[in-house]
Amino acid sequence: FHRKSKGKPNGKKPAPEEKKLYLEPEYTKSRITDFEFKELVMLPREIDLNEWLASNTTTFFHHINLQYSTISEFCTGESCQTMAVCNTQYYWYDERGKKIKCTAPQYVDFVMSSVQKLVTDEDVFPTKYGKEFPNSFESLVKKICKYLFHVLAHIYSSHFKETLALELHGHLNTLYTHFILFIREFNLVDPKETTIMDDLTEVLCSSSGSSSNGSGNGSSNSAGAQNHVKER
Repeated sequence: FHRKSKGKPNGKKPAPEEKKLYLEPEYTKSRITDFEFKELVMLPREIDLNEWLASNTTTFFHHINLQYSTISEFCTGESCQTMAVCNTQYYWYDERGKKIKCTAPQYVDFVMSSVQKLVTDEDVFPTKYGKEFPNSFESLVKKICKYLFHVLAHIYSSHFKETLALELHGHLNTLYTHFILFIREFNLVDPKETTIMDDLTEVLCSSSGSSSNGSGNGSSNSAGAQNHVKER
């Protein structure tokens, strides 16, 4: 009895979780193609792994940047005072490792600016014949994909209504499905990082040849993951 009292101070019931519009069946069914993305993300035999990662990462960066731009006017310092996804808040760390609490549009600007700098750097994403990828390339790709996931998750969590009004939810669902299957195929993002969107991932990817990598503990960890602050 005493434990229950402590869990509900002043006799108030905990606030009910807000209904997630993006999980409604009428919206999750919307795609711009029914292509089998599992096949699309697999490494072709004749392609070098780093080349494949570089090509796909650059493409996802451009598409996610474009998707965010469609709702950017609604993502302001007033409407999105923190970079949040459900009950999780993300912080940015500058080059000196300083932790920065920022608004969502500031965070996304940091992400896009830093990724743009990396993908256009010949020493990191080489395009010239004979140019080698750096030893740190895979770790940089993982970092980029984690940031891009944050942006996609924020669009769903905070701006799905606007996306719906613009009739771009089919594009968003297709992009998310393709991206998730890609990062799972090459283990580019820690499953604990993507747990917060496991409910959506399950719905969108279950019929898209989703691999089981990292999905075993997703549902059991989701509740805890949404109640603490994640950092970069």
